[in-house]
Amino acid sequence: MRHRVTHALHLLEERIFATPKLIFGAILLITVFFALQIPALRMQSEFSDLLPQKHPFIQLHNEIRDTFGGASQIAVAIEVAEGTIFTNETLALVYRVTQAVDSLPGVNHNLVTSLTHRTARKVWLTETGELNSQPYYDPGKTRLSPEELDALRKDVQANPRVYGLMVSPDLRAALIKAQLNEGEGLDLRKTFEELQKVRASEATKGVKIHATGQPVLVGWVYTYLPQILQIFLYTLLLMVALLVAYFRRFYGVLLPLLGIALSSIWGLGFVSLFKFNLDPLNLVIPFLIAARAMSHSIQLVERYYGELAVVRDSKTAARNAFDDLFRPGSLAVVVDTVGILVLALGAAPINTKLGYYAGFWAFSVIFTVLLVVPLLLLLLPQPGSTENRYGKTRDLVVAVFCVVGKRAGGVAVLGVALVLFSGGAYYSTKVQIGEAEPGSPLLYPTHDYNVSSKAINTRFPGSEELYIVARTKDKGGLKRPEVLRALEEFQNQMLYDPALGGAKSLPGLVRAVNSLTHNTDPRWSQIPDSGPEVGGLLFAYMAASPIPGALKEFLNSDETDANMVFFYKDHQAETIHRAIQLAKEGIAKANGSVKDLQILLAGGVVGVNAAINEAVRDDNRLIVPLVLVLSFIFVMAFYGSFHAGWLMVLPMLFATVMTYAYMGARGIGMNINTVPVIAVGIGVGIDYAIYIMNRIREEMASLRNLNQAVMRAISTTGFAVIFTATTLVAGVIMWVVFSDLRFQSDSALLLTVMLVLNAVAAMFLVPAWVTVFKPAFITNVYLDEDGVLQVGEPAAATA
Repeated sequence: MRHRVTHALHLLEERIFATPKLIFGAILLITVFFALQIPALRMQSEFSDLLPQKHPFIQLHNEIRDTFGGASQIAVAIEVAEGTIFTNETLALVYRVTQAVDSLPGVNHNLVTSLTHRTARKVWLTETGELNSQPYYDPGKTRLSPEELDALRKDVQANPRVYGLMVSPDLRAALIKAQLNEGEGLDLRKTFEELQKVRASEATKGVKIHATGQPVLVGWVYTYLPQILQIFLYTLLLMVALLVAYFRRFYGVLLPLLGIALSSIWGLGFVSLFKFNLDPLNLVIPFLIAARAMSHSIQLVERYYGELAVVRDSKTAARNAFDDLFRPGSLAVVVDTVGILVLALGAAPINTKLGYYAGFWAFSVIFTVLLVVPLLLLLLPQPGSTENRYGKTRDLVVAVFCVVGKRAGGVAVLGVALVLFSGGAYYSTKVQIGEAEPGSPLLYPTHDYNVSSKAINTRFPGSEELYIVARTKDKGGLKRPEVLRALEEFQNQMLYDPALGGAKSLPGLVRAVNSLTHNTDPRWSQIPDSGPEVGGLLFAYMAASPIPGALKEFLNSDETDANMVFFYKDHQAETIHRAIQLAKEGIAKANGSVKDLQILLAGGVVGVNAAINEAVRDDNRLIVPLVLVLSFIFVMAFYGSFHAGWLMVLPMLFATVMTYAYMGARGIGMNINTVPVIAVGIGVGIDYAIYIMNRIREEMASLRNLNQAVMRAISTTGFAVIFTATTLVAGVIMWVVFSDLRFQSDSALLLTVMLVLNAVAAMFLVPAWVTVFKPAFITNVYLDEDGVLQVGEPAAATA
């Protein structure tokens, strides 16, 4: 059966080579079609793409974001170097910046908080027993006397919803927060550019203006797009230099570059055709896929020159190179593609999109490289020299890896690998899900964004908010005293967290207003015994403000949903995990204790990141093992051997565990951006391993001596593998050297580690395993009448 299948494929290959111009013309037409799509390509980040939309936290976030706010929040702090903010000049500055922030594109004007904003008001009891209010800051009064400034300071310190949240406890900083209207029309780049203009225009000696939040972070990423173009040019120059140094022949430089160009046109055209967007944070992966296209080209051209040195005929050499590498190369590409497509099973749309377009991009290599390069070699004139020049570098590679050419060396290599694997497995357990440090890992600690984050979280209880929603069945149900007491008990449960900087909720407001209506007597700072009394207090508070929606930050218009806000200093994995666990414990106590009350998780920056972390954990548990399992199945089916499947997974598994060990040792967290890096990096190993293993089989069919076959494979294909690994590293190393985006630099470094580990594993472990265990699918191989490798006895296979 297997022989019939391979014979049919051989006949198809014969037809392809019988009409090379027709096949090449068809591929060229498809390339033109994809090239015409590229001008419409969009390079941008979409916040919604980061969110696992099916997660219950994100579903709640989408439901409440227009009412209570979402995770797209800007936080701006104005910090004075000396004294306090309670000077006329500083208060005027805070007011101007507040107005400018409120005017930014996409800002929800009802969800802006600041000491000088119209919604920040002093509430007091009049002589007639009515509640009244006025803004803390009146822009019409440009000059306040020292006594008035001191009175304002005291009023602020008397209000726990302003003091500590809008004004720092040391009185040296004011915090301005603004929620953005999340949706398709949100232009984060424009919002960030306008915010930066505000910061520049209001820069004052002795005053620092800090800015943080997800929109600011994305805006900073956009500023590095010109640098990405520079890195692309540097990478291209480095690859050209490597090709020239390695081949020193025209075809050896031209064809790999052509492979990159064609596959990139197909990939980018596909992205544009299906209206996907290239996210700047994921650009390292397309660069790697393009570099992998070049690596397959290098293998083909290297084999062509090797055959040319023997047969002395260009057309025969091109056909031999195609026969030897098209099938194993296609297997490697298919396994790569499947490994990338698995990303589409992830919870976040950003990885789903990446799985689709990167998977197609990788698959296109079969046509743009594995077909195009041999066909062009068939059509192009024969090179003037047919000699294959080998240098001392090849001898060095053979000297380094020759240890696996004998059984004793193979045993030693496998023993060392087992020890390293055991140690790597231990360090792998130290990899944590989520951010491993404060601020954003996308940028360096000294970057303005992380400096701003540190400054804000040092001065204030925290700019990272966790939203927890209390929901009742009936309209006005939140005014029931038993509901408010249950919410207060839940809030007290959350206060056990030492990292919690503060909280804001409806029970606290009711207590404060009740005390106000009784001349701020602390004995009346309590929750009333009846719903009508609670409703009366809320109405009095709302009536005291001439601005509509005074209660919007606490509850919705039907009084069925109440937002409890908890403030944290960061959204590190440990902080989020502790907060969510405490919340779940509190919810377990509260839900069911009061009729028709339900407490729901979770919104805000902390809630959204909790959902992302849980999705990353689940994706990592699904995607990485699935890539390994599918790789095993495809290789096993291709070679018809269980042993072959294991032999291909072996270096992948080793490199993966060692990569996790590297992450654990370096404290690199697993997040939504590192999952695709790991998944794509895993597939690289199988490219190397397949080419090495296939060359061993070819040499075994010719030499009938396993040790000699292994050494011949190392000296030919092994040397090409080392060079292709070098070119793949060159495809991403410039990000390490030149990128000011820390995530891109770290991702490139992580990929570099994976590429090196995969190459070393393929060059050491595959030959070592073969020499030690002598698998039958290698030792019993022969060439059939079509020149295709088969396993078994020739007569039996033919029959």
